[in-house]
Amino acid sequence: MINSQDIFQAKILIVDDMQANITLLEQMLRGAGYRSISSTKNPHEVCELHRDNRYALILLDLQMPGMDGFEVMEGLKLLETNCYLPVLVITAQPDQKLRALKAGAKDFVSKPFDLAEVLMRVHNLLEVRLLHIAAEARTEQAEGRFIEAQKMGALGHLAGGIAHDFNNILAVIMGYSDLITVDAVRNSPLQKHNEKIRDATERAAGLTRQLLVFSRKQTVQLSVLDLNDELRDLDKMVRRLIDESIEMTIVPGKHTGRVKADSGYIGQVLMNLVVNARDAMPHGGKISIATNNVTLDESYTRTHPGVAPGDYVMLSVSDTGGGMTEEIKTHIFEAFFTTKALGKGTGLGLATCQTIVQQTGGHIDVYSEVGRGTTFKIYLPQVDLPLDAVARQKEAGPLPRGTETVLIVEDDTYLRHLAYDILQAQGYEVLRAANGQHALHVASEHKGAPISLVVTDVIMPLMGGKVMVDWLKTTDPDLKILFTSGYTDDALLHHGVLETGMDFLPKPYTPAMLTRKVRAMLNG
Repeated sequence: MINSQDIFQAKILIVDDMQANITLLEQMLRGAGYRSISSTKNPHEVCELHRDNRYALILLDLQMPGMDGFEVMEGLKLLETNCYLPVLVITAQPDQKLRALKAGAKDFVSKPFDLAEVLMRVHNLLEVRLLHIAAEARTEQAEGRFIEAQKMGALGHLAGGIAHDFNNILAVIMGYSDLITVDAVRNSPLQKHNEKIRDATERAAGLTRQLLVFSRKQTVQLSVLDLNDELRDLDKMVRRLIDESIEMTIVPGKHTGRVKADSGYIGQVLMNLVVNARDAMPHGGKISIATNNVTLDESYTRTHPGVAPGDYVMLSVSDTGGGMTEEIKTHIFEAFFTTKALGKGTGLGLATCQTIVQQTGGHIDVYSEVGRGTTFKIYLPQVDLPLDAVARQKEAGPLPRGTETVLIVEDDTYLRHLAYDILQAQGYEVLRAANGQHALHVASEHKGAPISLVVTDVIMPLMGGKVMVDWLKTTDPDLKILFTSGYTDDALLHHGVLETGMDFLPKPYTPAMLTRKVRAMLNG
């Protein structure tokens, strides 16, 4: 049982952009006996505050400038290993109740609110939350999960740092490999050797993407998608992963709903699952990929903690392989766990899939029987939004040229020289700087044509990209900025880049990606 003293000592955070609302709620809660109350008018700092304080309950407004309550809840989901959101929404938007509950809020109150009703809901939610926490703490399994989370956090931090540095190296290899391709005679031995280098580099880049996803340090670019469209685009690529002894069928559902996800990561998940299915059938078999609309009701969510009831789009991948035992199933989503032979697997594939799906607000489930095969089912929440136009850059044809002045700001020496060589070869006047401080000096000393575009890394010694850009824009507010980074959501949010809506080019990038992005920005 939870006694009243525990409830009144529970940490509560009030998030509202109106000071009057915060004052009213604080006075009401303190008057009722609650003693640990914090507040903020800045929605951007909620996740950091929750990470440091682990609030038992967050009273959250939905309509706030710069970042609404739904975006805050998406960020909070990444902090909760069991996807439990300790959120009571208090808002002047009563029509958003269903959407808020689907997003993970535990309760909803409309403004103007009745004080007694809010107190009752706060008390009930805190009681449920503290009972839940106490039940977990009483089990050895909960203690093991906590220790494992700490270990995975340390591994993720290490993996993310290694992957970021490796991305810079890969960008240089890929870039100069592409430049060799342009200069080499078609069908020459040099061209064929270079193609092997490029293939190996792309495989290495794929591994770094998995490391970054696993460490939750990859930049996620969400857009509204139709999974059937994604399957059509990925069909040929996926079929190249299997051999002739395996029969693969794709069965798209009719009138499937839309989801909000990162198109590249959906492809990553699908390829990981197909590779696993292929490896489970060394002597051949069948793989079936399907989509469908499903509704997960409360009976399902009761047996799957952290899953909210509602409408989802399901993506399933089934195989006729050897299946898995119950013991193996309990470990398959653990990072670095693999049943494959030494050198045949990294143990990151399914851990990556689970992380991607959870970052999208979805859920992954598996059914398997020894000797009868395995089915993975991915459930992504349906969204009632129009499809986003996905700009798929075409790298065929000549690279676009220009004569404008471009400033490259990059602390990695080799990558700085590569970007310089690429853009200079296309006719641009290119200036170079090793960090933000150096860039300000280069810009102030430049006497030629005005700088039209700055291509800058985000995180650099002495002065980072965002601070440098703020200084440059004091004299030229219309200056175009292209940020690049091998770092990730957390780092970029911390440095104030993602929230500004500026253009971004992730590393590693190819000469075609860089020149086309630069030209597109300069064309306005």
